[in-house]
Amino acid sequence: MLQDILVEELSKLADAVYIDVRSEHEYSDGTIPGAVNVPIFNNEERAQIGTIYSQESPKKAMELGLEIASRKLPVLYKQVEEIAGKKPILMFCWRGGMRSKSVAAVLDVMGLHVYRLTGGYKAYRQKVVSFFENECDQHIVVIKGNTGAGKTELLAGLKEHGYPVIDLEGLSNNRGSVFGHIGLGTQPSQKQFESMLYDEIERYKDYSYLIMECESRRIGRVSVPGTVFQAMQEGTNILLYDTLENRAKRLCRVYTENVEMMDELQAALERLKKTIGKVKLSQLNELLSKKAYTEFAQYLIADYYDHLYGYPNEKSEAFSLSVSHEAPQVALREVEQFLDENFAV
Repeated sequence: MLQDILVEELSKLADAVYIDVRSEHEYSDGTIPGAVNVPIFNNEERAQIGTIYSQESPKKAMELGLEIASRKLPVLYKQVEEIAGKKPILMFCWRGGMRSKSVAAVLDVMGLHVYRLTGGYKAYRQKVVSFFENECDQHIVVIKGNTGAGKTELLAGLKEHGYPVIDLEGLSNNRGSVFGHIGLGTQPSQKQFESMLYDEIERYKDYSYLIMECESRRIGRVSVPGTVFQAMQEGTNILLYDTLENRAKRLCRVYTENVEMMDELQAALERLKKTIGKVKLSQLNELLSKKAYTEFAQYLIADYYDHLYGYPNEKSEAFSLSVSHEAPQVALREVEQFLDENFAV
């Protein structure tokens, strides 16, 4: 039976398949994390209906929408059935209006277990915006350290062992530097980044703390919400450091995987011309052309990154904990012990 559900009740639908029936453009601008796009109107059709609505009449726009939708409903039913299988379905459009209502009604008649989100994606978006307007009520443990120290590697180990890790670089699809986009493709929209961050924080709502890597407010083209960034500034700082040799090896593993990444790396280097000068830029390009990747990475770390971030490469009393990453498993255990001793679940 078709049921309406409020955005506050979404946690009750842990096994549901989310179906977003809005256009491709609306979906790419932001959706509920995990939702699958099955548009009842594509971008062109939605634009055409909107034009008729504003230039002719709402009635004619609705008639055109009905005509287009009626042709598509059998195909949409098959698509959704294939995607959902035997799982319940959560259907939503922009405001919980005609688009989701029409598809949900057909799916219900065909015997599928369908929920429709009251207020649509707009209600979900309002919940996310409201969440980030309030102060973060969880303490943030921030992993800091110079480039190549292995912060992402450490966070992955902590997450695998069940600690409440929020991977901001993973969510933003950017490593947070001039080279941060290389090999990662397109970043999410700001709306989608916020939705995924909200979803991750909600996942760990029973923890008194969260663990994040230190980031600037802006990561590529997206920004960390102000309340979360403020909590990071006020959090507990852990320093991770390692030898120049080990750091260079990590950078080589990340940035020299394939030819396409090397092309992107050379293009990104050009943006450093004003910072490092033409001479150093020429030297770095020469090292790349010789495939002297380790030397290239060491040069870049010592002459650019370490000056940019300026963290110590040794133990420091300025941090609540300083950990060498020369032995990754030892470092992981040391951080876990610190967390277990200082923060309650």
